[in-house]
Amino acid sequence: MDIISVWNKSNREHITIASEPGAVRDAADEAVRELGWKLPYYVDADHIRLETVDRFIASSDFYTIDVADSIGKRCDPRLVTEFTDSHDELIGTFEVPGIENAFNITRSYVEHVAGKYLGAVAEAGDIYRHIAEVKGEDNFITEVSIDETDAPQTPAELLIILAAISDQWIPIQTIAPKFTGRFNKGVDYVGDVAQFEREFNDDLAVIAFAIDAYCLPGNLKLSVHSGSDKFSIYGSIRRALVRTGAGLHLKTAGTTWLEEVIGLAEAGEGGLAIAKEIYAAALYKQNELCAPYAAVIDIDAARLPSADAVNMWSSERFVAALRHDQSNPEYNSSLRQLIHVGYKVAAQMGDRYLRLLETCEPSISRNVTDNLFSRHLKQVFPGIAT
Repeated sequence: MDIISVWNKSNREHITIASEPGAVRDAADEAVRELGWKLPYYVDADHIRLETVDRFIASSDFYTIDVADSIGKRCDPRLVTEFTDSHDELIGTFEVPGIENAFNITRSYVEHVAGKYLGAVAEAGDIYRHIAEVKGEDNFITEVSIDETDAPQTPAELLIILAAISDQWIPIQTIAPKFTGRFNKGVDYVGDVAQFEREFNDDLAVIAFAIDAYCLPGNLKLSVHSGSDKFSIYGSIRRALVRTGAGLHLKTAGTTWLEEVIGLAEAGEGGLAIAKEIYAAALYKQNELCAPYAAVIDIDAARLPSADAVNMWSSERFVAALRHDQSNPEYNSSLRQLIHVGYKVAAQMGDRYLRLLETCEPSISRNVTDNLFSRHLKQVFPGIAT
């Protein structure tokens, strides 16, 4: 199995730390050169919209098109009728291989789903064509994100959405649906693992069916957003990939930044001091830092130690609280989530922070590598020895 690296940073993150998309491309290209990486790699314009995409076009070749704000907005009834009339294959009782129960879809249900999603899919089409006009149709990967909505899509909903995406002639290679449960930043999945496994397998079956039914790209795959650190569902994902041979886009969410802070703390002295400083500043600015991420974090303020208490911690104690090891009684998921959203603090430190990254590079590299390779890649993807 080939593992393809995708560097990503959202428009919000660029604004937060005053960086530019071209810097991500430069960093990716430099890493590939230094390590002699021979497989393809991509730079993702993460969660872009029509009003934000232009600054990414020169440097990105992967686009996560985010149309969440348009899901559920009123759609022209004539478009709903036209869509439903043109997709009578969706109406009635039929089977999708791999799903236990047959679909029994009524016309009114198709109209309901179309009314909810057609506007969002049309917007995705507009964004795709805007990018293609500049870059050329075959020069980038398109993902459509529909995960930020009120409830997980049913298999029938996903099939209808994929039919609509096909109508827009979007050569979609990854799609991010919403799954049951909480996918909070930097911490494990919270929810019904068995239900997630059923949904994940059903979505794989729908994608395989839609590829044939609607001439979608053969490498269309599921994308799991905020997929890093979700250790409790990796067994479910791995079993599904082994069974089906399907691909997967596992989108990480800050796990490398957290390992960077762990590496600093583990190095001791200056590294530990700046890690404590990051925590103290994040605690002081908690409301400001947490506000943009309120929907994807669950921080118990009562579990956040004071800055003075943390300032007395040893390197080992700080690392134990931050490292995502739920078997360790010192692990503190609230502290971890706060530091996760505190990346702005490090950015504002400027060169002082960057110099310490270089000084503590051996410790940081060891932690980042072990986390990504041993705790993520080897647990999720078949074909990598565990």
